[in-house]
Order: sequence, then C-alpha cells, then structure tokens
Amino acid sequence: MKALHKALDIFGELGFFVRSNLTSLGLAARMFVAVLWRSAFLIKRPRLVSDQILFVGNYSFVIIAVSGLFVGFVLGLQGYYTLNRYGSEQALGLLVALSLTRELGPVITALLFAGRAGTSLTAEIGLMKAGEQLSAMEMMAVDPLSRVIAPRLWAGIIAMPILATIFTAVGILGGYLVGVPLIGVDSGAFWSQMQGGVDLFTDIGNGVIKSVVFGVAVTFIALYQGYEARPTPEGVSQATTRTVVVSSLVVLALDFLLTAMMFSN
Repeated sequence: MKALHKALDIFGELGFFVRSNLTSLGLAARMFVAVLWRSAFLIKRPRLVSDQILFVGNYSFVIIAVSGLFVGFVLGLQGYYTLNRYGSEQALGLLVALSLTRELGPVITALLFAGRAGTSLTAEIGLMKAGEQLSAMEMMAVDPLSRVIAPRLWAGIIAMPILATIFTAVGILGGYLVGVPLIGVDSGAFWSQMQGGVDLFTDIGNGVIKSVVFGVAVTFIALYQGYEARPTPEGVSQATTRTVVVSSLVVLALDFLLTAMMFSN
C-alpha cells in the first residue's frame, strides 16, 4: 500500500507540473498576442521604442563587442591548429566566418543578451509591479501592455540582429588578428577564402533570421517573467533567475530547430 501511495503521489506531482506549465504557456501565448495587437500604438510614439533600444542595445554593446573579440581569438587559434593537420590553414578565414555567421554570432549574442538586457527588463517590470506602478497606470486608463511591454519587446527584436552583427564582425576581426599577424596565415588567402565561401542568403541571411527569432524569444520571456512575477523582492529575484535559465534553454532549443530546417538540404 505504501508503494502504491508513493506511486500515486509521484503521478500527482507530475500531473501538477504538466498542468502548471501548460497554464503558463497559455497565459504567455495570450499575452504575446495581446502585445502584438497593441503594437500599432507605437506608430504614433516611436520615441518609446528608440529609448528602449538605447537601454537594451547600447548598454549591451561593450560586453557583446569584447566577447566577440575573444571568441574570434579562440576560433583563430583552434581553427588554425585543426586545419594545419590537413594542410588547409589558408581556409582559416572561411572557418571563422561560417562559424560566426551561422552559429556562434546569433547564439552567443542571445545568451549574453539574456544575461545583460533580459535580467534588466525582468527586474524593471517586476519592480514596477511590486511598486504598484502598473496598477496605477491601469487606474489612469493607461494600458501597461501598450505603454510598457510593447516598446521593450520591439526594442529587443530590433537590437538583437544589430548586436549579433557587431559580434560577428568583431569576431572575424579577432580571427584575422590571431591568424594573420600572429600566426602568419596569408592575408589575401584569409579574405579571399571567406569572400568565396560565405553566401549572402544561405549563411548571413539565415544568421540574421536566427538572431531575430532569438530576439523575440529572449525579450518576451524577460518581459513575461517580470510581468507575472510575485510583487515581492523574492518574487522579482526568482523571476530574474528564471529569465536567464528559460531564455538559455529556449535559445539552444530554437537554434537546433532552426539549424535543422535551414541547413538540412
């Protein structure tokens, strides 16, 4: 009987977990549709979006650029050591460019964006909720989804591809600095192999699509966690932690799905 009760408890906890997560997914989907529906308000107030682009994008520039530079350094070193085994070190530029444009640029930028801008958005919205600022806006007939959530969502969607492009460009520069001046790879071969092997639509275009999708996912997760956070210091801190964890897992899962669809042929 004890074993039966224990098994029933396990199934009960599993069912509660599944039901809770399905409920959260449903609420998130309803909120996402509502935010998109209210985004037309931003046509009259574009300054709301530009101010948030400055907040989530410009303030993330330093960590994105520095991280891209060091990732480029590592790719240059590791790529040279790997290609040198097969006498193909002249293809170092192509290896660095494809790695950054297809995968590392969008993915690492999204992870850094979640840790820097995503947590800031969650904490900001959570503190506004804890301070009853969102409730006060509703009392004044101001829709928080239109005035607070929608501008930040579109700012993240716009800022993510720009940051991913910066990350990729700085990473390629880092690979060049390690490969050409430091190791001695021919500069002409470095750039010519890259120019001939990187396709504008297949490689760069798909990388941009990935960064846009990641921008939607990471920014909305951050805003949703802040909007649904418990209005207490502990609730805001837990929501901030969930933003990083959930965003990282979603980015990696989406990266696998998008890669499978884009490069399967």
